[in-house]
Amino acid sequence: MDLWFTEKYGAGAQFSIKVERQLASKKSYYQRIDILETKEFGRILTLDGCLMLTEKDEFIYHEMMVHVPMAAHPEAKKVLVIGAGDGGTIRELTRYSTVEEIEMVEIDQLVVEVCKEYLPQTACKLGDPRVKIFFEDGLKYVRTKKDTYDLILVDSTDPSGPGEGLFTREFYGNCYSALREGGVLVNQHESPYYKNDALAMKRAHRQIKAVFPYCAVYQAHIPTYPSGHWLFGFASKGRHPLEDLDGERWENLGLKTRYYNIDLHRGCFALPNYVKEMLDGNTK
Repeated sequence: MDLWFTEKYGAGAQFSIKVERQLASKKSYYQRIDILETKEFGRILTLDGCLMLTEKDEFIYHEMMVHVPMAAHPEAKKVLVIGAGDGGTIRELTRYSTVEEIEMVEIDQLVVEVCKEYLPQTACKLGDPRVKIFFEDGLKYVRTKKDTYDLILVDSTDPSGPGEGLFTREFYGNCYSALREGGVLVNQHESPYYKNDALAMKRAHRQIKAVFPYCAVYQAHIPTYPSGHWLFGFASKGRHPLEDLDGERWENLGLKTRYYNIDLHRGCFALPNYVKEMLDGNTK
């Protein structure tokens, strides 16, 4: 009997992966957590039936979440990560010896426990001594912080359920206050392609623009995310992702990456016209 995981993208589109077996299925206070084994994509993590990552292409998302801001802000020493229960963002951050402290705030402790057991590829650095994990609501946690962080990475789920509050103007305003001078905020910015994702993307961009003096959007191709076209938001207290980029300095670090490189960094901020029109508010 064939078993398939299917995620619906709307009334007329869906994405399916053939499943070899189910490795784990758990229900936390917040959501259902499943780990599935597949031939094509390795192990995959789903939350409430939505695909969060696959072993085959997670490196794309996590490299673009981390290396773009770190290349533009190489002096970042104290980092706040909100979400990121799978550990992939932490794994990439710990590759920088210059990063001294990483606070990770994840609302669902069970996600972390499941990923440690079944996804060691991403969760392998959660025990790094620089990492402190807090199982709290990221929205509430950041309210208490002022001029504390050089970099905030919002590696959240979609803007529904536990992740809904991480797409509000209040949250972005609190992130602004929590950043030091020259600090950078990066968030996963959804996809511009399917209707509901595009609405969430435009809403998040509008809220960030209302708070930060500088914000931009960059893109990556992640095959197992809706449409494969995924966006990230880059906002800062004045730091520019291209003008402040020191490509030679980053390359001298000798970090081996599978997706990110300096040429791609420069190019990923060049967006298609239909996306620029959405971000400028010229389309519904």
